[in-house]
Amino acid sequence: MLLGIRSSIDNIDAALIHLLAERFKFTQQVGRLKAEHGLPPSDPDREKRQIERLRSLAEDAHLDPAFAEKWFNFVVAEVIRHHEEIADGSGSDRP
Repeated sequence: MLLGIRSSIDNIDAALIHLLAERFKFTQQVGRLKAEHGLPPSDPDREKRQIERLRSLAEDAHLDPAFAEKWFNFVVAEVIRHHEEIADGSGSDRP
């Protein structure tokens, strides 16, 4: 029983990694567009809207909204770092 549950957790972890990789592929595209158009790496207004949206989704899913916000802030920090690297020419195509 324990092994079966852990196997399910492992499958979910693998799916999350693949989803994050897909997400970063798209944020890399956003970073290139921002660099081409001279836009800043971060968009505080969008980030604020996303936090509100994700907190609401977390509540609906019975997940701690504070955890969802921490996760989002962690991911966004990495995205901004990628966007800064793209803008200064030191970024790679790897998310």
